[in-house]
Amino acid sequence: MKNVKWLFVIFLFCSLTSFVEKDQPAGGLNLGATAPDIHLQPMDAGQAAQTLSGKRGHRVLLSFWASYDAASRLRNANLSYAIGQAGIENVELVSVSLDTYASIGYETVRMDQIALRQCFVELGGEKSDVFRHYELEEGFSNYLLDEHGVIIAKDISADEIPAYLD
Repeated sequence: MKNVKWLFVIFLFCSLTSFVEKDQPAGGLNLGATAPDIHLQPMDAGQAAQTLSGKRGHRVLLSFWASYDAASRLRNANLSYAIGQAGIENVELVSVSLDTYASIGYETVRMDQIALRQCFVELGGEKSDVFRHYELEEGFSNYLLDEHGVIIAKDISADEIPAYLD
């Protein structure tokens, strides 16, 4: 009877742990994956539309944010400020607003003092293909891409940027 109890406990433990996903990130794309190509619609009317693949050959910090999400907006502003203040020249910030109105994204960028040439807008917001392809969730994300468009870091802070660029 004693052995039966232990067998039951072991069976129960194994059953419960078999449903736990192991080594899976909380959300979004995995490190080492190639970033999906997206069309970048600039906030600056005088700037031509671009693609993410057109930025290959450069390291890119791809930051997704929205004005209504305070955490993502603050993270985006901090990343922009850190790159500008540190004089980091070997990485390009691509700041993508997921606001549904371009005017809101534009005004937010102006208030946060982010260079307009770095800012793009995806008007579909959370219903857009970009949101779906990048598997974004509440709080959004940022991705550091190498020269080949491969994700080398995810959700990095402004303080972590220099460590990835050495």
